[in-house]
Amino acid sequence: MQLFRMAGVLAALGLASGLAVAEVRVEGPVEYGVFATPLRDVQPGERVLLRSNQQVHTTTTIPARLGTKFGLRLTLSDKRVDDTPLTLLYLTPGVVTPDGQRHDRFEVVQKLAPGALQDVMAFEFTEHHEVVPGEWHFLVFQGDRKLAEQRFDVR
Repeated sequence: MQLFRMAGVLAALGLASGLAVAEVRVEGPVEYGVFATPLRDVQPGERVLLRSNQQVHTTTTIPARLGTKFGLRLTLSDKRVDDTPLTLLYLTPGVVTPDGQRHDRFEVVQKLAPGALQDVMAFEFTEHHEVVPGEWHFLVFQGDRKLAEQRFDVR
């Protein structure tokens, strides 16, 4: 009997501690589309650093050309430094790298940055082999919780 009571207490403590853990939440609308970049003649391998507050032109149709940066920007609340990191999952129509490897997905694990006002998941076409027409599907997870997703049609 004592053993069952102890198990019940431990289970209740486990449930209570689970409730005390704050989960990251998406606040407000998720912006998605093409990030505004200055007009320029982009060379392969070139990447231009821009401000974090650059404008996002809302669209799901993405131009298939070097220099195009697209994705989503979201505001997350309750971020803690040592909390479960974000997993950014990029599902592609099949990027073939110069070594002949096909990549149907890219996965990036990103630590939470409590001081950042917004979080960005973006892809920039910097090499000719990356510019692959078709459906690109972006997903943002924290652990097994999906926080955001967006599909894009690159053409």
